[in-house]
Amino acid sequence: MAPPSDTSQPRLAAGCRWGGTEEDRVILFPEGAIKLQGTGRQILERCDGQRTFGEIISGLQKEFGMTDPEKIRADIGMFLEQLQRKRIVDY
Repeated sequence: MAPPSDTSQPRLAAGCRWGGTEEDRVILFPEGAIKLQGTGRQILERCDGQRTFGEIISGLQKEFGMTDPEKIRADIGMFLEQLQRKRIVDY
């Protein structure tokens, strides 16, 4: 599977939803659940089907300004690819 393009609009896949409490958010999917913390949570909270991959990257680059922008793009792309393979994210 290919990484998302800048115009892709990542979102939770059909059958997946947020669960848990505000402090302990999880993604519920047909095969189980994933507890999200830190950067992973920040990425998926932005995957609302409205924002593009480019907008998500731009926002996180501003938030983590000291980090290499290309590393941010590559890491987030790889993260979303892994979630797409598990059928948790569509784009």
